[in-house]
Amino acid sequence: MDTGVLPDHPLFRDEGMPPPPDRWKGRCDFNQTANRTFVCNNKIIGARSFQVYDNLLQTSSAQPVDEIGHGTHTASTAAGNFVRGANLYNNANGMASGVAPHAHVAIYQVCSLDECSSTDVLAGFDAAVEDGVDVISISMTSLNVGQLFEDSNALAAFSAMQRRIFVVCSAGNSGPSSNSV
Repeated sequence: MDTGVLPDHPLFRDEGMPPPPDRWKGRCDFNQTANRTFVCNNKIIGARSFQVYDNLLQTSSAQPVDEIGHGTHTASTAAGNFVRGANLYNNANGMASGVAPHAHVAIYQVCSLDECSSTDVLAGFDAAVEDGVDVISISMTSLNVGQLFEDSNALAAFSAMQRRIFVVCSAGNSGPSSNSV
């Protein structure tokens, strides 16, 4: 759960990936448009957007495309597929991948450039649990939380953990921050 993903990034190609497991119940909200022809594949098996703009919830036709790169960065670090010939300015040529290159990825866009609304984050948690994920990774921090029982991210993570879903959270990096709404 983050700012979405750039689905046509090489780390999200599905070469060597098996199809999604039979128990997978998620959906893909990437639609073919004039600018993008990407639809989900055997790597990105689900993609949904939960964003509030001007106090109006976007419809299910919203596409979880990453406009700032943070979601793409975190998802590819965790589960990017193998990419041969990766380099930095023609130096350090080799193979790049995320930590778990054979993992399927479901993207839940819950953050914008400015914030991660608690409402959107909770909707993302609920959808991930309902879709049947095994791991939830969130790279955001909660702001202005006095006690753990007042932290909606912590409560949602605990609820997911009770359903045997492993939850990974960052700890105060400079990524998006969640507001209580």
